[in-house]
Amino acid sequence: MISKLDSILKIERRKDSKLAETDFSNLVFGRVFSDHMFLADYENGNWLAPKIIPYQALPYEPSCKVFHYGQAVFEGMKAYKDKNGKVFLFRPEENWKRINNSAKRLGMPEIPKEYFMDGIKTLVDLDKEWIPTGEAESLYLRPVYIGIENAVAASPSMKYRFMIIASPAGKYYVGDVKVKIEDRFSRACDGGVGFAKAAGNYAAQFYPTEMAKKEGFKQIIWTDSKEHKYLEEAGTMNMFFRIGDKLLTAPTDSSRILPGITRKSIIQLAQDNGVDIEVRPVEVAEVIEAAQIGNLKEIFGAGTAATILPIVGLKYKEFYSDLPRLDNSYANRFKKMLMDIQYNRVDDPYGWRVEVK
Repeated sequence: MISKLDSILKIERRKDSKLAETDFSNLVFGRVFSDHMFLADYENGNWLAPKIIPYQALPYEPSCKVFHYGQAVFEGMKAYKDKNGKVFLFRPEENWKRINNSAKRLGMPEIPKEYFMDGIKTLVDLDKEWIPTGEAESLYLRPVYIGIENAVAASPSMKYRFMIIASPAGKYYVGDVKVKIEDRFSRACDGGVGFAKAAGNYAAQFYPTEMAKKEGFKQIIWTDSKEHKYLEEAGTMNMFFRIGDKLLTAPTDSSRILPGITRKSIIQLAQDNGVDIEVRPVEVAEVIEAAQIGNLKEIFGAGTAATILPIVGLKYKEFYSDLPRLDNSYANRFKKMLMDIQYNRVDDPYGWRVEVK
Protein backbone atom coordinates (compact mmCIF):
# COMPACT_ATOMS: atom_id res chain seq x y z
CA MET A 1 0.00 0.00 0.00
CA ILE A 2 1.04 3.63 -0.50
CA SER A 3 1.67 5.38 2.80
CA LYS A 4 2.89 8.80 3.87
CA LEU A 5 5.49 6.91 5.90
CA ASP A 6 6.88 5.06 2.87
CA SER A 7 9.96 7.27 2.60
CA ILE A 8 11.08 6.62 6.19
CA LEU A 9 9.35 3.40 7.28
CA LYS A 10 11.61 0.35 7.45
CA ILE A 11 9.99 -3.08 7.19
CA GLU A 12 11.67 -6.27 8.35
CA ARG A 13 9.51 -9.23 7.34
CA ARG A 14 9.31 -12.36 9.43
CA LYS A 15 10.94 -15.29 7.64
CA ASP A 16 8.91 -18.05 9.31
CA SER A 17 5.25 -17.09 9.61
CA LYS A 18 3.29 -18.49 12.55
CA LEU A 19 0.11 -18.70 10.48
CA ALA A 20 0.33 -22.43 9.76
CA GLU A 21 0.67 -23.33 13.45
CA THR A 22 -2.23 -21.13 14.59
CA ASP A 23 -5.56 -22.79 15.38
CA PHE A 24 -8.08 -20.25 14.12
CA SER A 25 -10.97 -22.48 15.19
CA ASN A 26 -10.01 -22.16 18.84
CA LEU A 27 -9.04 -18.54 19.37
CA VAL A 28 -8.82 -17.19 22.92
CA PHE A 29 -9.07 -13.41 22.95
CA GLY A 30 -5.71 -11.66 23.15
CA ARG A 31 -3.51 -14.76 23.41
CA VAL A 32 -2.23 -15.17 19.84
CA PHE A 33 -0.39 -12.44 17.94
CA SER A 34 0.31 -11.88 14.26
CA ASP A 35 3.71 -11.99 12.61
CA HIS A 36 4.64 -8.30 12.82
CA MET A 37 4.51 -5.21 15.02
CA PHE A 38 4.90 -1.47 14.42
CA LEU A 39 7.36 0.51 16.52
CA ALA A 40 8.32 4.20 16.70
CA ASP A 41 10.43 6.01 19.31
CA TYR A 42 10.39 9.60 20.53
CA GLU A 43 13.50 11.21 22.01
CA ASN A 44 15.18 14.62 22.19
CA GLY A 45 11.90 16.26 21.24
CA ASN A 46 11.49 14.39 17.95
CA TRP A 47 9.88 11.28 16.53
CA LEU A 48 12.40 8.91 15.00
CA ALA A 49 11.88 6.87 11.83
CA PRO A 50 9.31 4.10 12.48
CA LYS A 51 9.74 0.46 11.62
CA ILE A 52 7.80 -2.76 11.32
CA ILE A 53 9.60 -5.78 12.72
CA PRO A 54 8.71 -9.40 13.53
CA TYR A 55 6.58 -9.65 16.68
CA GLN A 56 9.06 -10.21 19.50
CA ALA A 57 9.99 -9.56 23.12
CA LEU A 58 11.74 -6.24 23.70
CA PRO A 59 14.43 -5.54 26.32
CA TYR A 60 13.68 -2.94 29.01
CA GLU A 61 15.84 -2.02 31.97
CA PRO A 62 14.41 -2.25 35.51
CA SER A 63 14.74 1.54 35.72
CA CYS A 64 12.42 2.06 32.73
CA LYS A 65 10.04 4.80 33.84
CA VAL A 66 6.85 3.06 32.74
CA PHE A 67 7.45 0.49 35.49
CA HIS A 68 7.68 3.19 38.17
CA TYR A 69 5.36 6.01 37.17
CA GLY A 70 2.85 4.40 34.86
CA GLN A 71 3.08 6.56 31.75
CA ALA A 72 1.20 4.04 29.61
CA VAL A 73 -1.86 4.56 27.41
CA PHE A 74 -3.39 2.35 24.76
CA GLU A 75 -6.21 1.86 22.28
CA GLY A 76 -8.43 -1.00 21.17
CA MET A 77 -9.38 -1.31 17.50
CA LYS A 78 -10.32 -3.98 14.97
CA ALA A 79 -9.72 -4.77 11.32
CA TYR A 80 -12.57 -6.57 9.52
CA LYS A 81 -12.55 -8.64 6.33
CA ASP A 82 -15.63 -8.79 4.10
CA LYS A 83 -16.80 -11.72 1.96
CA ASN A 84 -14.68 -10.52 -0.96
CA GLY A 85 -11.49 -10.31 1.09
CA LYS A 86 -11.45 -6.51 1.40
CA VAL A 87 -10.17 -5.20 4.72
CA PHE A 88 -11.63 -2.32 6.72
CA LEU A 89 -11.01 -0.33 9.88
CA PHE A 90 -13.79 1.30 11.89
CA ARG A 91 -13.47 5.01 12.72
CA PRO A 92 -9.67 4.84 13.23
CA GLU A 93 -9.24 8.60 13.41
CA GLU A 94 -11.34 8.59 16.58
CA ASN A 95 -8.81 6.21 18.15
CA TRP A 96 -5.95 8.50 17.15
CA LYS A 97 -7.69 11.48 18.75
CA ARG A 98 -8.44 9.52 21.90
CA ILE A 99 -4.94 8.14 22.43
CA ASN A 100 -3.57 11.65 22.15
CA ASN A 101 -6.10 12.95 24.67
CA SER A 102 -5.02 10.14 26.98
CA ALA A 103 -1.34 10.90 26.36
CA LYS A 104 -1.80 14.60 27.05
CA ARG A 105 -3.36 13.84 30.45
CA LEU A 106 -0.33 11.71 31.36
CA GLY A 107 2.17 14.35 30.22
CA MET A 108 3.20 12.53 27.04
CA PRO A 109 3.85 14.10 23.61
CA GLU A 110 1.25 13.61 20.89
CA ILE A 111 1.60 10.85 18.32
CA PRO A 112 1.66 12.23 14.75
CA LYS A 113 -1.42 11.31 12.74
CA GLU A 114 0.57 9.62 9.98
CA TYR A 115 2.44 7.42 12.47
CA PHE A 116 -0.85 6.22 13.93
CA MET A 117 -3.05 6.00 10.84
CA ASP A 118 -0.52 4.88 8.25
CA GLY A 119 1.28 2.70 10.79
CA ILE A 120 -1.92 0.75 11.45
CA LYS A 121 -2.86 0.50 7.77
CA THR A 122 0.59 -0.74 6.79
CA LEU A 123 0.70 -3.30 9.59
CA VAL A 124 -2.81 -4.58 8.82
CA ASP A 125 -2.05 -4.82 5.12
CA LEU A 126 1.14 -6.77 5.86
CA ASP A 127 -0.66 -9.18 8.22
CA LYS A 128 -4.06 -9.31 6.49
CA GLU A 129 -3.91 -13.12 6.22
CA TRP A 130 -4.23 -13.12 10.00
CA ILE A 131 -7.75 -11.66 9.85
CA PRO A 132 -10.22 -14.50 10.57
CA THR A 133 -13.45 -14.54 8.59
CA GLY A 134 -15.90 -16.31 10.90
CA GLU A 135 -18.99 -14.63 12.35
CA ALA A 136 -17.98 -11.77 14.68
CA GLU A 137 -14.27 -12.49 14.11
CA SER A 138 -11.68 -9.81 13.38
CA LEU A 139 -8.07 -8.77 13.86
CA TYR A 140 -7.87 -6.96 17.19
CA LEU A 141 -5.37 -4.09 17.12
CA ARG A 142 -3.62 -2.78 20.19
CA PRO A 143 -1.75 0.53 19.85
CA VAL A 144 0.21 1.10 23.08
CA TYR A 145 2.34 4.08 24.08
CA ILE A 146 4.79 4.10 27.02
CA GLY A 147 7.56 6.10 28.67
CA ILE A 148 10.90 4.29 28.29
CA GLU A 149 13.55 6.58 29.78
CA ASN A 150 15.84 4.72 32.18
CA ALA A 151 15.63 6.83 35.34
CA VAL A 152 13.78 6.65 38.63
CA ALA A 153 13.33 10.38 39.27
CA ALA A 154 9.63 11.21 39.67
CA SER A 155 9.19 13.20 36.48
CA PRO A 156 7.84 12.64 32.97
CA SER A 157 9.92 10.40 30.75
CA MET A 158 12.23 12.01 28.21
CA LYS A 159 11.86 9.04 25.85
CA TYR A 160 8.75 7.27 24.61
CA ARG A 161 7.82 4.27 22.48
CA PHE A 162 4.68 3.81 20.40
CA MET A 163 3.86 0.27 19.30
CA ILE A 164 1.03 -1.52 17.52
CA ILE A 165 0.45 -5.25 17.85
CA ALA A 166 -2.32 -7.39 16.33
CA SER A 167 -4.23 -10.45 17.51
CA PRO A 168 -6.80 -12.57 15.63
CA ALA A 169 -9.93 -12.51 17.75
CA GLY A 170 -13.30 -14.11 18.22
CA LYS A 171 -15.80 -13.25 20.94
CA TYR A 172 -14.49 -11.44 24.02
CA TYR A 173 -17.19 -12.79 26.34
CA VAL A 174 -18.37 -16.40 26.28
CA GLY A 175 -21.67 -17.30 27.93
CA ASP A 176 -24.17 -15.16 29.78
CA VAL A 177 -22.96 -12.00 31.49
CA LYS A 178 -24.31 -10.80 34.82
CA VAL A 179 -23.12 -7.57 36.42
CA LYS A 180 -22.89 -6.10 39.89
CA ILE A 181 -23.34 -2.40 40.66
CA GLU A 182 -20.36 -1.32 42.76
CA ASP A 183 -21.14 0.82 45.83
CA ARG A 184 -17.82 0.74 47.66
CA PHE A 185 -14.82 0.85 45.35
CA SER A 186 -14.33 3.56 42.72
CA ARG A 187 -12.85 3.45 39.24
CA ALA A 188 -12.31 7.19 38.75
CA CYS A 189 -12.85 10.58 40.37
CA ASP A 190 -13.45 14.15 39.21
CA GLY A 191 -10.26 15.69 37.90
CA GLY A 192 -8.61 12.30 37.55
CA VAL A 193 -7.73 10.12 34.55
CA GLY A 194 -10.94 8.12 34.18
CA PHE A 195 -11.61 9.58 30.72
CA ALA A 196 -8.16 8.46 29.53
CA LYS A 197 -7.41 4.95 28.30
CA ALA A 198 -4.58 4.70 30.79
CA ALA A 199 -3.17 1.33 31.83
CA GLY A 200 -3.50 2.12 35.53
CA ASN A 201 -7.27 2.49 35.24
CA TYR A 202 -7.53 -1.19 34.42
CA ALA A 203 -5.11 -2.32 37.11
CA ALA A 204 -7.16 -0.49 39.74
CA GLN A 205 -10.34 -2.31 38.79
CA PHE A 206 -8.97 -5.86 38.80
CA TYR A 207 -9.34 -6.49 42.54
CA PRO A 208 -13.00 -5.39 42.87
CA THR A 209 -13.86 -7.23 39.65
CA GLU A 210 -12.27 -10.46 40.89
CA MET A 211 -14.32 -10.16 44.06
CA ALA A 212 -17.48 -9.78 41.96
CA LYS A 213 -16.53 -12.81 39.85
CA LYS A 214 -16.46 -14.95 42.99
CA GLU A 215 -20.13 -14.04 43.41
CA GLY A 216 -20.92 -15.07 39.83
CA PHE A 217 -20.69 -11.68 38.10
CA LYS A 218 -18.39 -11.14 35.13
CA GLN A 219 -18.28 -7.36 35.34
CA ILE A 220 -18.86 -4.42 37.64
CA ILE A 221 -20.86 -1.35 36.75
CA TRP A 222 -19.00 1.50 38.40
CA THR A 223 -20.68 4.39 40.14
CA ASP A 224 -19.47 7.91 40.87
CA SER A 225 -16.83 8.12 43.57
CA LYS A 226 -18.49 10.91 45.56
CA GLU A 227 -21.91 9.44 46.35
CA HIS A 228 -22.09 6.11 44.46
CA LYS A 229 -25.37 7.50 43.19
CA TYR A 230 -24.86 7.54 39.43
CA LEU A 231 -24.12 4.65 37.06
CA GLU A 232 -21.06 5.19 34.90
CA GLU A 233 -19.34 2.38 32.96
CA ALA A 234 -18.21 -1.22 33.28
CA GLY A 235 -14.63 -2.47 33.17
CA THR A 236 -14.51 -3.01 29.41
CA MET A 237 -17.66 -1.25 28.20
CA ASN A 238 -19.81 1.84 28.27
CA MET A 239 -23.31 1.01 29.49
CA PHE A 240 -26.82 1.54 28.11
CA PHE A 241 -30.07 1.10 30.06
CA ARG A 242 -33.50 0.67 28.47
CA ILE A 243 -36.35 1.74 30.72
CA GLY A 244 -39.60 1.21 28.86
CA ASP A 245 -38.73 2.30 25.35
CA LYS A 246 -36.30 5.01 26.46
CA LEU A 247 -32.58 4.33 26.16
CA LEU A 248 -30.27 5.96 28.69
CA THR A 249 -26.49 6.29 28.83
CA ALA A 250 -24.15 8.35 30.99
CA PRO A 251 -22.48 11.46 29.53
CA THR A 252 -18.72 11.48 28.98
CA ASP A 253 -18.19 15.20 29.54
CA SER A 254 -16.85 14.54 33.03
CA SER A 255 -13.29 13.43 33.65
CA ARG A 256 -14.47 10.03 34.91
CA ILE A 257 -15.82 8.08 31.93
CA LEU A 258 -14.01 6.81 28.83
CA PRO A 259 -15.56 8.29 25.65
CA GLY A 260 -16.18 5.02 23.82
CA ILE A 261 -16.21 4.98 20.04
CA THR A 262 -18.74 2.14 19.91
CA ARG A 263 -20.86 4.12 22.39
CA LYS A 264 -20.69 7.20 20.19
CA SER A 265 -21.74 5.15 17.16
CA ILE A 266 -24.73 3.61 18.96
CA ILE A 267 -25.97 7.04 20.03
CA GLN A 268 -25.84 8.16 16.39
CA LEU A 269 -27.66 5.03 15.18
CA ALA A 270 -30.33 5.42 17.85
CA GLN A 271 -30.95 9.06 17.01
CA ASP A 272 -31.19 8.32 13.29
CA ASN A 273 -33.55 5.36 13.73
CA GLY A 274 -36.26 6.82 15.88
CA VAL A 275 -35.11 5.50 19.25
CA ASP A 276 -35.79 7.79 22.21
CA ILE A 277 -32.31 8.15 23.73
CA GLU A 278 -31.12 10.40 26.51
CA VAL A 279 -27.48 11.09 27.33
CA ARG A 280 -27.63 12.19 30.96
CA PRO A 281 -26.63 11.11 34.46
CA VAL A 282 -28.36 7.80 35.22
CA GLU A 283 -29.23 7.21 38.86
CA VAL A 284 -28.84 3.79 40.44
CA ALA A 285 -32.18 4.31 42.14
CA GLU A 286 -34.14 4.82 38.93
CA VAL A 287 -32.68 1.68 37.33
CA ILE A 288 -33.36 -0.45 40.42
CA GLU A 289 -36.89 0.92 40.71
CA ALA A 290 -37.50 0.13 37.03
CA ALA A 291 -36.26 -3.42 37.60
CA GLN A 292 -38.51 -3.85 40.63
CA ILE A 293 -41.65 -2.87 38.70
CA GLY A 294 -40.70 -4.77 35.51
CA ASN A 295 -39.95 -1.67 33.46
CA LEU A 296 -36.21 -2.31 33.01
CA LYS A 297 -36.30 -3.94 29.58
CA GLU A 298 -32.58 -4.36 28.95
CA ILE A 299 -29.04 -3.37 29.83
CA PHE A 300 -26.19 -3.75 27.38
CA GLY A 301 -22.54 -2.84 27.20
CA ALA A 302 -20.72 -1.33 24.23
CA GLY A 303 -17.01 -1.49 23.46
CA THR A 304 -14.54 -2.46 20.76
CA ALA A 305 -13.71 -5.87 22.22
CA ALA A 306 -17.25 -6.82 23.21
CA THR A 307 -19.04 -4.88 20.41
CA ILE A 308 -22.52 -4.92 21.99
CA LEU A 309 -23.13 -7.26 24.91
CA PRO A 310 -26.57 -7.94 26.45
CA ILE A 311 -26.61 -8.22 30.25
CA VAL A 312 -28.82 -11.00 31.65
CA GLY A 313 -28.66 -10.28 35.38
CA LEU A 314 -28.14 -7.29 37.69
CA LYS A 315 -27.20 -7.13 41.40
CA TYR A 316 -27.15 -4.11 43.68
CA LYS A 317 -26.51 -4.65 47.39
CA GLU A 318 -29.12 -7.27 48.38
CA PHE A 319 -31.29 -6.80 45.29
CA TYR A 320 -30.97 -9.09 42.26
CA SER A 321 -32.96 -9.18 39.04
CA ASP A 322 -32.84 -11.33 35.94
CA LEU A 323 -33.37 -9.25 32.82
CA PRO A 324 -35.78 -10.08 29.98
CA ARG A 325 -34.35 -11.86 26.95
CA LEU A 326 -35.98 -9.94 24.11
CA ASP A 327 -35.95 -11.04 20.48
CA ASN A 328 -36.46 -7.43 19.40
CA SER A 329 -33.94 -5.91 21.81
CA TYR A 330 -32.17 -2.66 21.11
CA ALA A 331 -28.90 -4.52 21.75
CA ASN A 332 -29.52 -7.02 18.94
CA ARG A 333 -30.83 -4.32 16.63
CA PHE A 334 -27.85 -2.00 17.03
CA LYS A 335 -25.33 -4.83 16.99
CA LYS A 336 -26.57 -5.97 13.60
CA MET A 337 -26.57 -2.42 12.23
CA LEU A 338 -23.07 -1.78 13.52
CA MET A 339 -21.59 -5.06 12.31
CA ASP A 340 -23.21 -4.71 8.89
CA ILE A 341 -21.28 -1.45 8.49
CA GLN A 342 -18.04 -2.86 9.92
CA TYR A 343 -18.09 -5.96 7.68
CA ASN A 344 -19.11 -4.02 4.54
CA ARG A 345 -22.52 -5.69 4.22
CA VAL A 346 -24.40 -2.42 3.75
CA ASP A 347 -23.70 1.12 2.61
CA ASP A 348 -21.96 3.31 5.16
CA PRO A 349 -23.75 6.70 5.23
CA TYR A 350 -21.48 8.00 8.00
CA GLY A 351 -18.06 7.38 6.46
CA TRP A 352 -17.08 5.26 9.47
CA ARG A 353 -15.62 2.40 7.43
CA VAL A 354 -12.05 2.94 6.17
CA GLU A 355 -10.70 0.50 3.61
CA VAL A 356 -7.12 -0.74 3.95
CA LYS A 357 -5.63 -0.92 0.47
